[in-house]
Amino acid sequence: MNLLLDTHIWIWSVDDPSRLTERVASELLNPDNELWFSPVSTWEAILLVEKKRIQLLPDAERWMSQSLRILRLREACMTHAVAVEAARVVLPHRDPGDRLLAATAIVYGLTLVTADQRLLGCQGLAVLPNR
Repeated sequence: MNLLLDTHIWIWSVDDPSRLTERVASELLNPDNELWFSPVSTWEAILLVEKKRIQLLPDAERWMSQSLRILRLREACMTHAVAVEAARVVLPHRDPGDRLLAATAIVYGLTLVTADQRLLGCQGLAVLPNR
């Protein structure tokens, strides 16, 4: 399975794996699965650090570089197709980060790993719920 980690799943995977369900933790450790991230998650994590809602140690840039290497995450690049698909994504809110993550998963054929209830019901989006 090809899994796109939502921003909070990426952070929890490294800093607080106890927040992952048994199924999600198992799938993330499964060597047959590819783990992906979006640069949108980088942007969201930086915003969370700036707002002091999270702390990434020793600093955000080094934390991200180390976590990408540790988790062996592949980058799902932001493309024209992703931007166009984001305009089509129907969510119960207008969060641009969520729309771009959903569109990334759809365009790249990835399953989004998330605990975000608002993303779990998105039409056309394959999800692995952390519930």
